[in-house]
This record gives sequence, C-alpha cells and structure tokens, in this order.
Amino acid sequence: MSQARLGSTFPATPRPADDVARTPSLPTAPRASRAPARSDAEDRTRSKVLAAVLEHGPVSAAELGERLGFTPAAVRRHLDALSRKQLIEVKLVGNPSSGAGRPARRYVLSQRGQTELGTDYLSIAKAALAQLQEMAGPDAVEQFARTRFAEMETRYRPLVEAAGPDLEDRARALAGALTTDGFVGSTTVVGRNAPNTAMLAVQLCQGHCPVQELAAEFPSFCDQETEVFSRLLGVDVRRLSTLARGGHVCTTHIPVGRVTPAPAGADTSELEPTVSTHQQERP
Repeated sequence: MSQARLGSTFPATPRPADDVARTPSLPTAPRASRAPARSDAEDRTRSKVLAAVLEHGPVSAAELGERLGFTPAAVRRHLDALSRKQLIEVKLVGNPSSGAGRPARRYVLSQRGQTELGTDYLSIAKAALAQLQEMAGPDAVEQFARTRFAEMETRYRPLVEAAGPDLEDRARALAGALTTDGFVGSTTVVGRNAPNTAMLAVQLCQGHCPVQELAAEFPSFCDQETEVFSRLLGVDVRRLSTLARGGHVCTTHIPVGRVTPAPAGADTSELEPTVSTHQQERP
C-alpha cells in the first residue's frame, strides 16, 4: 500500500499542543501576598533609622549601622529611601584632626523631616502671634517669649543645680531636660587637648525644635532660650547655629575653662551674664 494511501486511511495523531488548547483551564487559588508584612517591617526599621539620625546627626552610615545593629547595605538602603522622601539630607564634614582628604558624608534631618515630626499646631500659633504683634507691637511678642521660657527655666533649674558645680555636668543635665521636652539635647566637649585651658568648652546641641517655625518668624524665641541657658549655667554662652536659621542642629557654645559657674544651690537668677544670641550665628 502506498504512503499516500496510508495517510488518507488513518487520521493524523493530534499533537500535544492541540490537546492543551482544547483542555479548559482550571481556576487557581490566588497566592497569599506577603508584601504587607514585609512593608510593615520595612517601615518600622526605617522609622528606627530616622529616629537615630534625629538623635545622633550628623552621623555616618557606618555609625548608624553600629548603633542599630544593621549591615552597611541595609542602612544605606533605608538612608536612600529616606533621602528620596526628602526626610534626611547629607552634610559634607571635613576632617577636624588633619584637615586633609575628602569631606565625610554625614546624615541629618531635613527641614521636611523636622516638619513631619508633628507641627500642625504651629500654623495657628504663628497666626496668633502675628495678630498679637500687629495689635500690640513686637515688644508684646518678646514678652510672650520671655514668659514662656521663664516657665522652662523654673522647671529646669532644680535639675541643673542637682548636677553640682561642674559646668560639664550642669550642661549634661540641661541637655537631659531638653531631651525630655522633645528638643533631643546632647553635649560634646571641645578643646580638651588644647594647650590653653581657656579654649575648653562644651557644645550643647538640640537635634529637634518643636517651635522651629515660630522661631524662624519670631527670633525672640531663640533669644530668650539662649538667655535662659546662660542664667541656668551662670556663664556667658554663644549661639553658633539654630534650626530656625537653617542649621542642621541648634548649637550653643559654653566656655568651661575660663569661667567658673556659681556654686550649686546659689541663686543666679539675678545675674545678667553677657549673652550672644542669634545675631552671631553662622548657618
């Protein structure tokens, strides 16, 4: 029988592809998504990184990794995400010991990051102070700020006096009180190895300012706060930078080597030390 005759007598065997095409598809159960859980964990970790930048900034990625127990790659991933959201920014810091080499990258909270920490009430407060200034003049706003910070001074004084006569201890006590009130206070001793002891100083830093927007519009708030610091410590202090004027932290210079504070328990409220306020700031 010829090949042609066989082909016409027996139909061709269907190909597997044809069977698949004719087989109706069966519904499949959707896979459970794990994205929300993973996203929640990422958000919590990212919040920890943001809080660490707030508390310790300016801080490097390596320092953050050591403090939080994260790998360098994990820290940088979260820092990149926070940078894209404009919640943090990079400051280039030179090497203070040698002055050589490329500036180091340090992370600090951005203006937007400061705002996102919660300042909804400030728009109302600014409007009220603007109206007060319009109706009663700038002296009325200054008096308002003086009254507000006088209350702070009353609360802080027992804490500072309890630290004793050492000015470094008193500055640390003041930083702790500021942290309790949400200012994220910290202290750094500078000039300890300087040949002249008069150069020894403490820098009091505030990483967050709950009234930053108010202080930007009404500088009396910065002025009065600086005067309170001077009275509490009993020495001349100088403001180097403020968040309100564009600094990444509020920094107050406290000389330690050239002035001895009043003894613990002494009333220094009547003293009027010379105070350098926001006019001497450098951004």
